Amino acid sequence: MADHKHGTMDITVQEDTYEGFIRFTTRFTIFLIVLALFLAIFAT
Repeated sequence: MADHKHGTMDITVQEDTYEGFIRFTTRFTIFLIVLALFLAIFAT
């Protein structure tokens, strides 16, 4: 079995993926709030 030392794994790809997911989720949530406000104001 390979020796593994805690904290030595390169996780830059995982960190970038997580940052992209958080950025997408934040922007999509803001878009949904703006859309809901637009529909609340201008819906007939």
